[in-house]
Amino acid sequence: MNQKKSPITWIPTAYFAMGLPFVVLNMVAVLMYTDLGVDTETITFWTSLILMPWTFKFLWSPFMEIFGTKKAYVVATQIISGAAFGCVALALGLSDFFAITIALLAVVAFSGATHDVACDGVYMGELSSAQQSKYIGWQGAFYNIAKIVGTGLLVYLAGALFKSFGGSGSEATAVNYAANQKSWMVVMLIISAVMILIGVYHIFFLPSSQKAEKTVRRSGGEVMHELGSVLMQFFRKRYIWYYIAFIILYRFAEGFVVKIVPIFLKDATAVGGLGLTNEQIGLYYGTCGAATFVLGSLLAGYYISARGLKKTLFSLALIFNLPFVVYTLFAIFQPTNGLLIASGIGIEYFGYGFGFVGLTLFMMQQVAPGKHQMAHYAFASGIMNFGVMLPGMLSGFVLKYLGGYENFFIFVLLATVVPLLITWFVPFKYNDDGTPIDGAVEGTLTGDEGTLPPSGK
Repeated sequence: MNQKKSPITWIPTAYFAMGLPFVVLNMVAVLMYTDLGVDTETITFWTSLILMPWTFKFLWSPFMEIFGTKKAYVVATQIISGAAFGCVALALGLSDFFAITIALLAVVAFSGATHDVACDGVYMGELSSAQQSKYIGWQGAFYNIAKIVGTGLLVYLAGALFKSFGGSGSEATAVNYAANQKSWMVVMLIISAVMILIGVYHIFFLPSSQKAEKTVRRSGGEVMHELGSVLMQFFRKRYIWYYIAFIILYRFAEGFVVKIVPIFLKDATAVGGLGLTNEQIGLYYGTCGAATFVLGSLLAGYYISARGLKKTLFSLALIFNLPFVVYTLFAIFQPTNGLLIASGIGIEYFGYGFGFVGLTLFMMQQVAPGKHQMAHYAFASGIMNFGVMLPGMLSGFVLKYLGGYENFFIFVLLATVVPLLITWFVPFKYNDDGTPIDGAVEGTLTGDEGTLPPSGK
C-alpha cells in the first residue's frame, strides 16, 4: 500500500527545514534582537545557550527508536517549530518580549535538534547505500540554501520592510523601533508559514517504511544501559582526551566571533561598528558569502583528496582562522566601501567552508572508527557544538570587558594560536587509506577500535 516516494520529492524540503531553524537561531535572531535594542551581552549569552540541544541530542535520540516513527518525528518537529516561530512573531509586540521569545526559540532549538536526528534517520533508513551517495549533494545543497535564505534573503527582507514601515537611519527612535518590530514580526511569520507548510507537505510525501519496524522493542532501561556502554567505549579510545580538546578548540575563535560579527557589522561607526543596514548585510551574505562558502568547501575536498588529511590539516586550520585577520583589520580601519566589506565576508565564508571540512573528516576518520562509529561521530559532533556554544555565551561579556570591537578582534586573533598549536601536534591513528598506523590503534586498550575498510569510511 505504501508507494515508494522519489527521493527528489522530499530530500530538498527535509534538509531545507533542517537548516532554516538553526541559522535563524544562530544569526538571524542576533540581528533581530539588536534591532529591538537588547544589549550585546544578553543577546550573545542567550542565543548561544539555547543552541545546547544540538550538543546533547545524542542523549535522547536512542529513545526515539522506542516511541513512534522517524517520519512522525520529522513532521511533528517541523510543525512545532513553525508554530513556535509564529508565537515569536506575536510576542514581539509585548513589553517583556525578550524573555518570552527566547523561551520560544529554545523550544525551536529542542524541536530542531530532534528533527535533525529523525531526518537523518529517514535518509539512512529509506535510501540504499548507492542512493545515499547519489543524493548526498542534494542534501548538502538544500541545507546550505536554507542558510543563504536565512542570512541573505530574510535579513534583506527585514531591512526592506523596515523602510516600508517608515523607519529611517539607525537612530533609536520610537518610529524606528516600531518599524523594526513590525518588520521582524513579518519575517518570523514567514518562517512560521514555511515550516508549517513543509510539515504538512511531508505528511503526504515523506516516506515511512519504518512503521513496519515492530521488531524487538527495547525498554528505556535497556536503552540507557546501551547508551552508557557506548559512551564508556568512546572515552576509552586512544588519544580521546587530546581529541576532545582538539575538537573543542579547533573552532574556539569562531565561537567568540559568530555572535559578535553580525552586531559589529550593524553597529554605528561611532561605537566602532561598520554601520551596515540589514539590506546590506543580507545582500553581502546572500551573494559573496554563499558563493565563497560553496567554493571553499569544494576546493577543500579536492585539496584533501590530492594530499591526504594528515598533510593538509594544519593548513586547513590556518585558512579556517584567516577571517579573524580580516575582522581585526575591519575593526581598526572601519572601511565604508561596500565591495571591500563584501569581500571580507566572502573571505570569512571561504575560510569557514575550506577549514571546516578538515574537522569534519578528522572526526569521521580518526575519532569515530570502531564498533559504534555512527554513535561516536554523533558524540564528537556534540562536543564540537559545545566548543562553539561556550565562547559564544561569553563573547558579549568579553567584548564589554575589553572595551570595544578593536580590542575584541585583536584578542580573538591572538586566541587562534591555541587551536593552531593543538592542530600541529594532534596525533593520527589511521592512514589516509583507513589502515591503522603501527602502534596507534590497540584493540585491547579500547575494546572498540578496529581497522577501517580501505575506503576509509
